[in-house]
Amino acid sequence: MGGGGNQNEALAAFGIDEPAPDSGEVDLFPENEAPLQVFLSMQTQWRIGMNGATGLDYAALPAVLALCGVKRKRRADVFSALRVMEAEALSIWAEQRK
Repeated sequence: MGGGGNQNEALAAFGIDEPAPDSGEVDLFPENEAPLQVFLSMQTQWRIGMNGATGLDYAALPAVLALCGVKRKRRADVFSALRVMEAEALSIWAEQRK
C-alpha cells in the first residue's frame, strides 16, 4: 500500500480505517471480510521469479474459496477484491526492491 496518503486511500477502499497507534486493530466493512480471509489464506501461494513474487497461483484459489466458505454467487466479487490486494502487495514489494 504505497506511501502516505495513498496508503490511507488503499485502506479506505477496503473499508479499513487507520489503526489506532497501539491497538493493532482495524475496522473492516463486512463485505471485505471474505476477500481478506481468502487473501490471507493464499499467503503461501505466491509464484516467485528471479525478481521476487510475480503473483498468486490461482490454481489453489477454488479450494481456498471453498474452504473459506465463500458462496458461489460471491466468488467473482471476492476474486476481484483479491486481485486488488495482490496488485497492491506486488507494488509494495517492487517499491521495497528499489
